[in-house]
Amino acid sequence: MAQIQLTPAQRKDHRAEAHHLNAVVMIGSDGLTAAVKKETDAALNAHGLIKVRVQSDDRAGREEIFQTLADELNAAPIQHIGKLLVLWRPMPEKEKKVNEDRMPGPRDIKVLKNSSRYGQRPEVKTLRVLGNQRLTPGGTVKRAKPKQLSVKKRSQSQD
Repeated sequence: MAQIQLTPAQRKDHRAEAHHLNAVVMIGSDGLTAAVKKETDAALNAHGLIKVRVQSDDRAGREEIFQTLADELNAAPIQHIGKLLVLWRPMPEKEKKVNEDRMPGPRDIKVLKNSSRYGQRPEVKTLRVLGNQRLTPGGTVKRAKPKQLSVKKRSQSQD
């Protein structure tokens, strides 16, 4: 895979965002293994912008690891400073799961209530009605009643 090419301004913005981050992946004495690549890929999917710490003292080896990770994981190399490598890849879109059993959410309803004092204007009150509640004709919120089965359907379900 080819690595992502960024403009210097984009790279500068990502460097600024990465400043406060801690290293998510650490590469030890074994170097760049398949497990390290897998963890780096998972971290890029989860966070988008990550820091990788390399424990090696060899600068050329760290530079090679930096380029290898960027090429193989389709990521943009942002910064290599000391033993820290900063990589960025756009986060993939997450699929929204649709749950058919989900009940309706809360809704706000404006209700006109007469004032308790005679001669005053009616007040507009906003009431929050949850999914398991209903609004009565008098303007109060009550728990919704479960649907009543007709006598005919009740007798059929018992058979």
